[in-house]
Amino acid sequence: MAELHSIDDALSALLADVTPMTAERVALPDAAGRVLAEDVTAQLDVPPYTNSAMDGYALRAGDAGQRLWVSQRIAAGTPATPLAPGSCARIFTGGEIPPGADCVVMQERVEVDGDVATIPADIPAGDNVRLKGRDVRQGDVLLSAGQCLEAAALGHLAGQGVTEVGVRRRPRVALLSTGDEVVDPGTPLKPGQLYNSNRPMLTRLLTTFGAEVVTQVSVPDDAERTRELLAQAAEDADVVVSTGGVSVGEEDHVKASLEALGKLTMWKLAIRPGKPLALGHLPRREGGQAHFVGLPGNPVSGFVGAWLFLRPLMGALLSCPDLTALPCVTARAEFSTSTGPRQHYMRVVLTFDAQGAHAKAFDDQNSSVLSSCIQANALAVIPPHRDIAQGDSVSCLWLMG
Repeated sequence: MAELHSIDDALSALLADVTPMTAERVALPDAAGRVLAEDVTAQLDVPPYTNSAMDGYALRAGDAGQRLWVSQRIAAGTPATPLAPGSCARIFTGGEIPPGADCVVMQERVEVDGDVATIPADIPAGDNVRLKGRDVRQGDVLLSAGQCLEAAALGHLAGQGVTEVGVRRRPRVALLSTGDEVVDPGTPLKPGQLYNSNRPMLTRLLTTFGAEVVTQVSVPDDAERTRELLAQAAEDADVVVSTGGVSVGEEDHVKASLEALGKLTMWKLAIRPGKPLALGHLPRREGGQAHFVGLPGNPVSGFVGAWLFLRPLMGALLSCPDLTALPCVTARAEFSTSTGPRQHYMRVVLTFDAQGAHAKAFDDQNSSVLSSCIQANALAVIPPHRDIAQGDSVSCLWLMG
């Protein structure tokens, strides 16, 4: 029997020789979800000038508690002039604080009679004032390489007037589905056939992880054809992902084809679900090689394997630290279970209250029950040879980040 490897050994083998994708420049509107390939330095202070945090009156804190002449009106985008002695300025949110003023009192606290404002006495210096450069100072690192560009980061860049950024090229993935029994939705099912649930599921997960699925191929139960399609996939993609065909059945040709064409780095892991998982490389005709990940055909095994292996592989290829490991949450188990020699990744729902996190497991943890993955927001990690009782602490990998 082949040795069962740990997930740590598998990850070490998978990521041992990963070289990050090259960089390319894209327009800012097209950069959503991409990963920065280089640091971005701030060219502007944010905010660019000291301004008011609300509608009110700008004044010297030393003049608080007095009746002051309203000497000017400052809207956002209107240049301010120096504050005349014994006066205040009507100011609106975002308006420039006039030279000489050091605080703003909100308009609801001020009594106004014509051009005279009665100011309350308890206004400290700096109140309701947003200082120039409070958020970002010119010359600072605005965003670091490896940052995934989501909504706030895109806004941060736009606030600097950035129009294009250098990002990592998306890893190209070839997704292969093996087995004569697996057919596409829309095709009438014959006896013994089933629809391909892995393809849309893994395509979505890979896209979420930052990859570009460039080809989707159905692989028949034929050894020669399997080798041909694997070889072609390596030419088309940076990563080849297959589902099924990595077990020990007579029609499971992927493992043998990988060994014939390239290199099988690791096979069979001490995890549940997903024991028959193959890792390796496929050579290209012009030199270089594609990474290979052979996932089991059972849909839950593919789902779990994608989170445990495809996500960190994409993280390494994109040089994105946030993708290299899932956040870990310690939770109170609302279930009991026992494990054998394999580490179990159980689908659970995490809930949170004043006492902390609680993990509720789905009753049926079979690797064919994909419905449990729809509601699951975490995987509870149960080490080998462990008995877990209700109330015990368990480590859970958070899937919602």
